[in-house]
Amino acid sequence: MSFTPRTRPKSESQNSKPKPPKSSSSISSHSLLIEPSPSFFPSKGELSRLFAVVAIAASVAITCNVFVNFLNRQPKPFCDNDAGFDNSLSDLCEPCPRNGVCHEGKLECARGYRKLGKLCVEDADINETAKKLVRDDTCLSKLEVKKVCEAYAQYLCGGTGTVWVQEDEMWNDLDDSKLMENYGLDSAIYVHAKQRAMESVDKLLETRKNINGSKEFKCPESLVEHYKPVTCYIRQWIAEHALILVPFTALLLGCTLLLLRIRRRHYLSVRAEQLYNQVCDILEEKALTSKGVNVEQEAWVVASWLRDHLLSPRERKHPLLWKMVEDLVQQDSRLDRFPKMVKGESKVVWEWQ
Repeated sequence: MSFTPRTRPKSESQNSKPKPPKSSSSISSHSLLIEPSPSFFPSKGELSRLFAVVAIAASVAITCNVFVNFLNRQPKPFCDNDAGFDNSLSDLCEPCPRNGVCHEGKLECARGYRKLGKLCVEDADINETAKKLVRDDTCLSKLEVKKVCEAYAQYLCGGTGTVWVQEDEMWNDLDDSKLMENYGLDSAIYVHAKQRAMESVDKLLETRKNINGSKEFKCPESLVEHYKPVTCYIRQWIAEHALILVPFTALLLGCTLLLLRIRRRHYLSVRAEQLYNQVCDILEEKALTSKGVNVEQEAWVVASWLRDHLLSPRERKHPLLWKMVEDLVQQDSRLDRFPKMVKGESKVVWEWQ
């Protein structure tokens, strides 16, 4: 700003009379009435540029402050699984994600899952292999379900099986199956496959907690029926219908014995008639041959000789058969029966008339 000397006004120069001095209040009020120069305040363009510079500087300062705080900020630890998650602790620790195991503020994902930020997501390769093993008819979950159900079915049928099977025993059975060695599986895949298998078993079987806090499994009633052997069904059916089966069995046995006796009687009757006809033929032929030769021969035949000649060794054990033949011979008037001394022994002989 250029300085311009102030000139005295003409009125003051022409007036030579001295004026009385002004008071301090009048001088102060006069100075307030003096307007400042237009160039004293900045222009609108200067104000806009000033505000822009201040805004940029403030933005840079805030951004730097936030970035520094972000770098210096420590990540919150994870809440332990055992302690559970309380909303009041949300500012102190992160809730443990699903399928994760949190201990002492650290996160470890379960088998078959991998860490992604603060979450545990499925590992596609491990899960696909584990699913194939679980779906296999000869592996894992189906083997364990079959074992538990067969043990319960044996208990229902014979009382020697097991009703509740502990979870530890099932884990040991999976390890004893040597599936990892047989299929050449990786340890991580095998462990995850066992976990998947136990999850499937947990859905199919009934579960409970024993007094020690361990989980136990039992085959459902609707499923155990498929594992009972045929002999078990037969025994159960007999036990349920015993009141009907006992008299029916007795009646059936009596009828069977009666039919056997009738059949045997018929067989003996038919066989006795056959033997009787053979005896008649032999005696008749003996009588004809004894008269047709010059030397006279006996026309009779010892009855015991005929018996041993006509009967088989098995038939000789049943005297009733020959007794029936003797009755038929006695009723025939063409045949004579009389005792005779043969070689010093008394024998009964038969002769055709």
